[in-house]
Amino acid sequence: MNLNRRHALALAAALATAVVAVPAAAQDKWPSKPITLVVSYPAGGDTDAMARLFAEKLQGRLGQTVIVDNKPGASGIIGNSFVAKAQPDGYTLLLSPSTISIAQLVVKAGPATTYDVLKDFSPIVLTATQPLFLVAGPNGAKDVKELLAEAKAKPLSYASPGSGSPMHILGELFNKSAGVKIAHVPYKGVAPAINDVLGGHIPLTYITWGPVEPYIATGKVHPLAVADKVRSPLAPNVPTLEELGVKGVEVGAWQGLMGPKNLPPEIVKTLNTHMNEILKMPDVAAKMKVFGALPAGGEPARLAKVNAEDNARFGKIIKEFGIQAD
Repeated sequence: MNLNRRHALALAAALATAVVAVPAAAQDKWPSKPITLVVSYPAGGDTDAMARLFAEKLQGRLGQTVIVDNKPGASGIIGNSFVAKAQPDGYTLLLSPSTISIAQLVVKAGPATTYDVLKDFSPIVLTATQPLFLVAGPNGAKDVKELLAEAKAKPLSYASPGSGSPMHILGELFNKSAGVKIAHVPYKGVAPAINDVLGGHIPLTYITWGPVEPYIATGKVHPLAVADKVRSPLAPNVPTLEELGVKGVEVGAWQGLMGPKNLPPEIVKTLNTHMNEILKMPDVAAKMKVFGALPAGGEPARLAKVNAEDNARFGKIIKEFGIQAD
């Protein structure tokens, strides 16, 4: 064998080794770069705050930066669509409130609404449940019996953080079950709705516990009932609407972590395991309580189930009452 041929064979062997090695090197262990955690609402809300809390905890466990990216608009559809169309590589995730189940049902169809909420996401974990409360302002009714009497005697209205929100749906269900017509007044978010209730400009609202808890001790607002099957550990002295004779008005909010469809099972499992451990941390539970949220957890199937149930149940209600987003 001459020298040139020997060199050629050696070069060919080296190239073959390099070609085989490239795929192995390219498939770095996840996560090998920063992870983006999308929130489909503006900074400052409860979902945003909890996303930042979870991002901080996940960073320490994954050894990689987790960046919260707010993509608000169209009742959450802008951010939801961004994640639905992202590569399923574990580097684009979504922390969403329960509005994801109904957003496409209350927003007029457009380019951003082309995803399927039941098929285009990989559920990872149900992070929180948030019971909704019927709350009266300083000059409002002191209990549901008094409220119903007032509603039948004179015009009343209730505030919600926006048309098409779970609070709006709850208000319409309450009206139907109780046989009253309390008018809906939509606001641009929780803060302005609460401010008008505190100021006595509107007598009622449906809201999570966190934003109103500081005002209850001072008597500025009165919790009348919780819209759940059982009393909430956040406010065990507040009766359920069921207890007070208003039947079939169980509407709650929740939050969940998910990714694009076809997210690798090993990534789902890793994130699910870490999040379940994070949700058991006392400091995490304490911070979530500020927003009226209770740690949830469990397998991905739990999130998939609650999402599908809300989509089906609330879809019928939205159609019945002709509910649309602002």
